[in-house]
Amino acid sequence: MQEQAVLDRDGHLHMKPEFSPVMRSIAQVISYLTHPLFIPVLVTFLVLESIPEYMVAFKVQSKRFAFDMLYIRVVIISVGFPLLSVFLAKALGFISSVYMKTQRDRIIPYVAMITYYFWAFYTFFQEGRAPKFYTAFFLGVFLSISISFVSNNFIKTSMHTVGWGGVIGFLLSLMWGMHMNVSVPLVITFFVAAIVATARLVLEAHTPREIYIGFLIGILSQLAACWILVK
Repeated sequence: MQEQAVLDRDGHLHMKPEFSPVMRSIAQVISYLTHPLFIPVLVTFLVLESIPEYMVAFKVQSKRFAFDMLYIRVVIISVGFPLLSVFLAKALGFISSVYMKTQRDRIIPYVAMITYYFWAFYTFFQEGRAPKFYTAFFLGVFLSISISFVSNNFIKTSMHTVGWGGVIGFLLSLMWGMHMNVSVPLVITFFVAAIVATARLVLEAHTPREIYIGFLIGILSQLAACWILVK
């Protein structure tokens, strides 16, 4: 890693780290693998594999069949529909890039995801089969995206750290609201979140301020959702 002198927005000269192409490539791979679109599927996997007894209400023909259908449902809502919306918006010329590097490009995807996650939360809530903490997770995602949509008018909040902050907040909710021992997954999540934040900084996709605000939104949204539904 090298450093170069750059001028900030206030015209002050300071040293800025310059990372090698290999380092930036690694950071890009990390950003793809830890994309926030995959987080609801990851949380669903953790819940089903770690505490399946809380999800027995989904059992219809067999536990495996019911859980597979839940996976499909979550993948469609959290990955399929958002990707379809982004590619459709790009094809129609509403956004300049599928990578959504500008605040303007994020407006339509934000609105779409707010709709999808409110639908996910509402359907789980109305069905009443999912445990409250799982339904609260989707409420937390809806709240975090809604807050990020508002903050997008002022700052390009990191959706990666909003997502991983949400996982941290969800685990804290399980610890405080459900009195579950999730210390090991929580430590691992903190470690992964730190790597994700570092990768976003290496790619210069966000400033430290945007990274920290993302974590704050994600954690507080999940804690608020837990307080609303679980407590």
